[in-house]
Amino acid sequence: MRKLIPLLFALVAVAFAAGAQQPPVTHFDGKAWWEHVKVVADDSMEGRETGSEGLRKAQAYIVEQLKQAGLEPAGTNGFYQPVKFISREIIEKDSSLALVRNAAVELLTLGEEAFFSTRVDLSPDPIQAPLVFVGYGLVVPEKSYNDLAGLDLKGKVAVLLSGSPADIPGALASHYQSAGERWKPFRQAGAIGIITIPNPASMDIPWSRMSLNRAHPSMELADPEFYETPGEKLALTFNPAKAETLFTGSGHSFAELADLAKDRKPLPRFPLSVSIKARARVKTSSVESANIIARLPGSDPQLKNEYVVLSAHTDHVGIGEPINGDRIYNGAMDDGSGTAALLDIAASFKAHPEKVRRGILFVFVTAEEKGLLGSKYFVAHPSVARKSMIADVNIDMFLPIVPLKFLKVLGLADSDLGDRAGAIAQSLGVRAIPDPEPLRNSFIRSDQYNFIRHGIPAVKMDVGFELGSPEQKIFKEWLTNRYHAPSDDLNQPVDLGAAALYEEVVRQLLITAANFDARPQWHVDSFFRRYAGGDN
Repeated sequence: MRKLIPLLFALVAVAFAAGAQQPPVTHFDGKAWWEHVKVVADDSMEGRETGSEGLRKAQAYIVEQLKQAGLEPAGTNGFYQPVKFISREIIEKDSSLALVRNAAVELLTLGEEAFFSTRVDLSPDPIQAPLVFVGYGLVVPEKSYNDLAGLDLKGKVAVLLSGSPADIPGALASHYQSAGERWKPFRQAGAIGIITIPNPASMDIPWSRMSLNRAHPSMELADPEFYETPGEKLALTFNPAKAETLFTGSGHSFAELADLAKDRKPLPRFPLSVSIKARARVKTSSVESANIIARLPGSDPQLKNEYVVLSAHTDHVGIGEPINGDRIYNGAMDDGSGTAALLDIAASFKAHPEKVRRGILFVFVTAEEKGLLGSKYFVAHPSVARKSMIADVNIDMFLPIVPLKFLKVLGLADSDLGDRAGAIAQSLGVRAIPDPEPLRNSFIRSDQYNFIRHGIPAVKMDVGFELGSPEQKIFKEWLTNRYHAPSDDLNQPVDLGAAALYEEVVRQLLITAANFDARPQWHVDSFFRRYAGGDN
């Protein structure tokens, strides 16, 4: 027996050490989450294009799962909130682009040098207009920054390089690069269009893929109240690898400008020595889709009519041009992952009941890929009182492709909702960090932004990384090879442990926000505090 005692102590020590290294106990195992991803990102869903039969099939599955989780319908028609759109598709064979230099016409190849953006209502009439380089094309009153100051833009087309100078905080820069805010000062200056050159230092996907599906339809909400770019007759995206031709004869090179923009340095602004000649033929049609909304009721008599929103988009980009023979853009991570997380978290409240004082609203929006349109409609015409929504936690492509050691929280420093997210992450052994790549403008590129614009504190949380780490390289390779590509499918590696731990952070944040006496508040130094209490 005495010989066994040291062995028993050794075994206990090993067991204790092993236990100390175990991940935190959670309500999730990652497997149930992945089973939902496997359904919504299956080939049979055909990439879940807005308004498609594939998206309707995915939504039917969502509704069935919400019923099984015991949630109440909270749409305008059961679980559904119908939304109407106008679809626009460029007809390239009847469209053309050219540069005019010293009266000579230089034809541009659509897709190779540039392509039309149909997110604006392109003019059906031929356009010929001088070009002016406007640097980043930003006007930020809070910083007395104006890239358009002193430039003659009347009747002209502005050329800008996406990005922002380093002395403009990320939130400000992102806000003023949103489509509506961007266009306001251009319209006031008399410009008729914008040519955007993607910043090579922050391109998520290569030009070859950006242009591959350029003829894929864009959409706009059918109600005129949402139209943000009146007077914009031309919108083009120009290949940075071909952009040198725009600057010939200007005294500047694109290489020089891109080098400055890489480090977020100030850019010069000057007229270009060429004009643009364009003709766009666009086919329009009507499309109908829907948001899906479900409710977990609150228990507090005074607070039960208030809600914490958990949101994700269900749509993706559908069927497109083939890559390696595959035409179905499944969107497993974008945003099958978020849709699956909402379903898994909803089910967890049935499997592991938790009394919440406020209700939790599960919102599955449509048409995010068309410009955050489903969430824009929902927040403008919510199926519950807008002022009853106290916070939004948005999940979009949270990318559990490495272990969850760092939680990237967009909005981390903007409200006490961000503070709580950081504290919960820390309690689970995860370090919360702000966006390490502000040039990507992530905070305006997903659905939380529409909640923010109506004064509702919000966060978007993702699996993160430290700059310069091997994990950063993994994320960069994912964006280059899988983002908006058919390879964002079910045949990619995922970390189920990271997904489970992420869902636990989200669940605890929902419960904390739902049970806290006070609503989440914007910090006094947050740019977004200006929207507090408003219906912008």
